[in-house]
Amino acid sequence: MTATPAAAPPLIPDGEEGREWARRELADPAYDAAEPTFLDRAASAVGEFFADLFSADVPPAIGSTFALVAAVVVAAVILAAFLIWGLPRATHRAHGTTRTLFDEDDERTADELRRDAAVHADRGEWAAAIVLRFRALARGTVERGVVHTPPGTTVHGFARAAARAFPGCAGALEDAAAAFDDVRYLRRPGTEALYRVVVTADEAVVSQRVATASAVPA
Repeated sequence: MTATPAAAPPLIPDGEEGREWARRELADPAYDAAEPTFLDRAASAVGEFFADLFSADVPPAIGSTFALVAAVVVAAVILAAFLIWGLPRATHRAHGTTRTLFDEDDERTADELRRDAAVHADRGEWAAAIVLRFRALARGTVERGVVHTPPGTTVHGFARAAARAFPGCAGALEDAAAAFDDVRYLRRPGTEALYRVVVTADEAVVSQRVATASAVPA
């Protein structure tokens, strides 16, 4: 019977060889992938800080610092809310004075429109003069914060709104709106008489005190 050779004893490296084996093992890229990144360590540190901050054992110095930071954050939120919710009215006013008026965009102020209307009147271009002077009339009430003219406002809708702010000019405003309608939409020829109707209404409104405390929607 053949004798079975004895099992080989386990290979036990000496000290130097063991260190070499350990170095080779740790050089495996899998260990690098398992290492926490800088962001991981930073997130962990932040989490530990807030956990300590809200624990029962908060140091007095840290508690005071947190209260100061919280107060600053609350003040910043209040200021941001004021800026966000306080601007729409001013923005709305600016848009009302520089944009759509009777379905057309026009950046001119009331005074600029009056000057341009006078130029057309001097040339005998009555239709253009009437349209521009009526726009000056409307723009002037918007600039004063008396009437609000959102997109889609009609000339007669404006005249009725302006009449609530200037009751003494109600008839003149309606006559001016009719003159605008005649030359702008009905394409009737403009005349000096119709231009004077609009000028009279505009001058009357400019000279009148406002009868309402807030802007009247057209």
